[in-house]
Amino acid sequence: RGISSDQRPKRPLTAYLRFVIDNRPAFREKNPEASNLELIKKLAGAWKELPASQKQVYEEARKTDWKRYGEQMAAYKAQLTPAQAAALKEERRKQLAKRRSIRAKRELNLLGKPKRARSGFNIFLSENFQESEGISPVAKLKKLFDTWQKLSASQKQPYLQLAEDDKVRYENEMKSWEAKMIELGREDLVRSKKQRLKKKPAENAKQAEIAKASSAGNKAKFKKSEE
Repeated sequence: RGISSDQRPKRPLTAYLRFVIDNRPAFREKNPEASNLELIKKLAGAWKELPASQKQVYEEARKTDWKRYGEQMAAYKAQLTPAQAAALKEERRKQLAKRRSIRAKRELNLLGKPKRARSGFNIFLSENFQESEGISPVAKLKKLFDTWQKLSASQKQPYLQLAEDDKVRYENEMKSWEAKMIELGREDLVRSKKQRLKKKPAENAKQAEIAKASSAGNKAKFKKSEE
């Protein structure tokens, strides 16, 4: 109680980030129309060409801060009870997991992974969200969900058909994308065979019944031939 990860000493900046912070205003003044990405590229290029003697200044500042950081961390940990240390460790684990998830999603976007197939309700939602009335997005969502629940089967059918078409689109795009990932040596991003062949429980049950009936028929034929 009374301790949070916000009170944890902040890790020192790298030498490069120190250089960026120091020089960004000057670079922005010289390139007022440049986008943030273009500005970062210019700063990265300037850092790369910076003489070793000037880089050393930033590196020494980093080392000094790291020494101070070590002392601050020791003092911070000394005040924690075992329960607080365990709670903060779990909080830290969740934060790192969230960051990894965000980085993974960003990477998949950059690699052009196809968007997942939409459900019938999602298609209905996207078509009617802007027009629906509501005091907030949450209120709109609730109202549209209630409306969707009240639609008849025939009224839902066009949206469900669009959803089925979108499933076909998704599978076709995923096959092409996964083939490309294999060529790039990123087999880790390819779905397993089990995932690709995963079917609905109803379909599995139906196939099981067919297989059982077929098996029973074959046994009957075999028994008759023996007689």
